[in-house]
Amino acid sequence: MENIKKVEIEKGIYLFKLGNLLQEKNISINKLMRDTDTDFKVIKRIMNGDIVRIDLYVLARLCNYLHCTIEDIIKYQNK
Repeated sequence: MENIKKVEIEKGIYLFKLGNLLQEKNISINKLMRDTDTDFKVIKRIMNGDIVRIDLYVLARLCNYLHCTIEDIIKYQNK
């Protein structure tokens, strides 16, 4: 089951794929939160596409923990 949130902004679409990635790796939000010392609300915002600024330090922690790239978490596509 795909758990990807699409958010249209100006002339493009952001794909927020953290929920899908966690599902694939069988990692709960609570485990991710504890292991990366990231606030629950921040993780939920990234999963739901409810962010207006991207914190590179948070993305780096998530990428290091999940052994992935930024594009595995958030991807931008032109329309």
